[in-house]
Amino acid sequence: MSEKLVGAKRQGALRELHGWSEVLERDAVRKTYHFADFPTAWGFMTQVALLAVKHDHCPEWFNDLGRVEIILYTRAADGVTAKDIEFAHRLDAIAPAHDR
Repeated sequence: MSEKLVGAKRQGALRELHGWSEVLERDAVRKTYHFADFPTAWGFMTQVALLAVKHDHCPEWFNDLGRVEIILYTRAADGVTAKDIEFAHRLDAIAPAHDR
């Protein structure tokens, strides 16, 4: 099981990411991606789903028209781990340029 990232380790990991922030209500991180329309957003979500299966990760998400909000945390650790930060980097790599 991965250890939770806390304190300076978490802050350092978040500084490596563009647009990701801590979820205030619980131990998680989130980002909102923006797309021109619903089909493009759905295509991104399909790519995320394939990555999630490949990397054994299960993000929470919300989609509304051209917006996709993703929340990451590791359930087994009940918080944010290095696995979440690594997955966030993977998501940013496939995101539109303006959200990287």
